[in-house]
Amino acid sequence: MSGIRNRFVPANGSDFDASTGWVVVYHQQSFAMYDGQLLHEPDMARFMGDVETRLLLGYLDGKPCQLVRLSVPAELPGVSWHGLRGLIGQVDDATFRLLGLAQQLDAWHDSHRFCGRCGQGMQPRGDERAMECMHCGLRQYPKLAPCIIVLITRGEEVLLARSPHFRPGFFSTLAGFIEPGESAEECLHREVQEEVGVTVDNLEYLGSQNWPFPNSLMLGFHARYVSGDIVPQPGEIEEANWYHVDELPGIPPRGTISRWLIDCHLSRLRGLPLPPIPA
Repeated sequence: MSGIRNRFVPANGSDFDASTGWVVVYHQQSFAMYDGQLLHEPDMARFMGDVETRLLLGYLDGKPCQLVRLSVPAELPGVSWHGLRGLIGQVDDATFRLLGLAQQLDAWHDSHRFCGRCGQGMQPRGDERAMECMHCGLRQYPKLAPCIIVLITRGEEVLLARSPHFRPGFFSTLAGFIEPGESAEECLHREVQEEVGVTVDNLEYLGSQNWPFPNSLMLGFHARYVSGDIVPQPGEIEEANWYHVDELPGIPPRGTISRWLIDCHLSRLRGLPLPPIPA
């Protein structure tokens, strides 16, 4: 099912009819696809395996949409399994956003089954998206990890880098997590200096993207190069270079905020409107 934008409303709770609506079937960080679809009817999901967890994601067209996590998937003909990264650019933005929500909530729920203060089991609350310890009363809410992602520009050149775990020939923009006590701008200056050894100014915030790997919120910037020679940070940056916009290496696919930052700069150089930010 595609075109779900504006038809899905996030919600939480346990008071819903699990036999109606839609389900997203999940096992070991992969989503089940059957007959080209990632959203399934509850009856179909029953045949896919043993259910370990059910979480309400929200309502699609007024009907409950839930995550069904399987403990053991069944060997069902026609069912294939797809990791979320592999679905970037393969599904529409709204579907990717829904699947990202499902993956984030699954990771949060799985990592908060026990209380971090007293060690007792935790239970989901019905009135809000929270896990609560019935013994000591501690509540834990889904956490987001804010980070900056920045395209450094120098006229018609851009600074792109690759980490050791990137595939060969693939380069991207710089990114880093915001430390406690930092502003986004302070983080940007620190990360750029640490990762490639240059200084920048003219910071411009363009937009953000939720990045469910597992729970990041990417704050996207452009920044202008000021000074310094590129010195890759050992262990973090394998290679970094300046690239002319007409001779770019392998870059991230559309649907990612890193690619969007690059496309925005290209649009500005060509006098074109900025492309819409991906979901």
